[in-house]
Amino acid sequence: MKKINVIGLGAGDLDQMPLGIYRHLKNEQVIYTRTNDHPAVTELKKEGVEFRSYDHIYEQHDEFQSVYETIVKQLLQEVDAKKEITYAVPGHPLVAERTVQLLLEEERSGKVELSILGGQSFLDAMYTSLHIDPIEGCQIVDGTVLTRDELELTHHMIIVQVYDAMIASDVKLTLMERLPDDYEVTIATAVGSRDEQLVKVPLFELDRVTTLNNLTAVYIPPVTKEESLYGEFSKLREVIATLRGPNGCPWDQKQTHESLKKYFIEEVYEVIEAIDEEDDEHLVEELGDVLLQIMLHSQIGEDNGYFSVRDVISGVTEKMIRRHPHVFGEVSVNHADEVVSNWDEIKKQEKGPQAEESILSSIPKGLPALMEATKVQKKAAKVGFDWDDAAPMWMKLQEEIGEFMLEIKANNRDNMHKELGDILFVVVNLARFYNIDAEDALHSTNRKFKKRFGYIENALQAEGKAVSEMTLEELDQKWEEAKQIEDN
Repeated sequence: MKKINVIGLGAGDLDQMPLGIYRHLKNEQVIYTRTNDHPAVTELKKEGVEFRSYDHIYEQHDEFQSVYETIVKQLLQEVDAKKEITYAVPGHPLVAERTVQLLLEEERSGKVELSILGGQSFLDAMYTSLHIDPIEGCQIVDGTVLTRDELELTHHMIIVQVYDAMIASDVKLTLMERLPDDYEVTIATAVGSRDEQLVKVPLFELDRVTTLNNLTAVYIPPVTKEESLYGEFSKLREVIATLRGPNGCPWDQKQTHESLKKYFIEEVYEVIEAIDEEDDEHLVEELGDVLLQIMLHSQIGEDNGYFSVRDVISGVTEKMIRRHPHVFGEVSVNHADEVVSNWDEIKKQEKGPQAEESILSSIPKGLPALMEATKVQKKAAKVGFDWDDAAPMWMKLQEEIGEFMLEIKANNRDNMHKELGDILFVVVNLARFYNIDAEDALHSTNRKFKKRFGYIENALQAEGKAVSEMTLEELDQKWEEAKQIEDN
């Protein structure tokens, strides 16, 4: 079986290297190494040890995964020819060393045998130099593939593989999405060796330090300032649990799912208002209020032992993946209409053949009337119960208006109520035909009326007059003024 001996060069110079590792390196004719950029390599070269590095591979690729895959491919070619070779990497072979992980995959597939001969990890030296205890919570992450959402801000954080200014810049930008720009971090280089450097800098200067190299790691101390954790979901969950807890707020403690219903509806409408105003700052605030309602309901569920916010998140995540097979599976779609069709079919399969007595039964109760009418008509249209032309709709509208007028003449209040509903239902049908959202259109008119009426009030107030004192003709004149101002 072809064999690769994998050796860790340690975190610093030869003084840190175990004797057994040193002897193995000295006895080899040639050592293959991921990089020559290591103090132990420099010293061993002076003692006559021959190294063949893969530094040149880094210049041939734009991203690190390709670099590592190419190195492994060339190592396998070498061992095919020589049957047994030694491959040396910085630090410990099983700590932050992607090429070794790729070699382990090759071993599992039976292509090569690996012998991990050890080496000193930089971590012990990091703990010593930084005076930190990892038992308090410590996260070690790769700077070349760092993502915003994996960071544990309340733990000690050590970011490795920060080779150069480009990686440091990416790390900085990722950290600045979660931390203040001036948050103090430590750049640790060659820890535990005679060349050790610990440089403290504000986060925004991370990529401006010139000592970045193959032995550099970045240490992020745990966040202890409460305000810096306000953007964390875990902090929000903690706050809501505290409000509902024994020493919390009496108002929050007494709330139930039923008592919160009206507030949820109010907050959703305020979100819609912020969207209509195109006010991002207001939208952020109102979306936060909707999230607050979700968190309160989730905490009530957790307090009662039925469900938690994790169940809510897990459920919606699973549903989004299940209902988007064109994104997370192998289904192909050509346009948005196919997405909706697939969604409805998957939803139908989930509920089973006997789940609904009517195609309209899935429409939520308590919707605003115009919105409910739109959904009812859309559901019916899917099975062909719909006009395919506007002309009969306009005729139906005239018919319903005529019937309404007859009931006015008869002074039949109950029938007037019914006929007016019929008129509105036909108007929704027309809106749907012309691809206009009836609910949104009426909201728009409401806002327009409020704006114009507000102009009338302000104009009369400036003249020292009250709205209630004016005639309809005078008010209508002011209304026309408001319209002219809008047009201009």
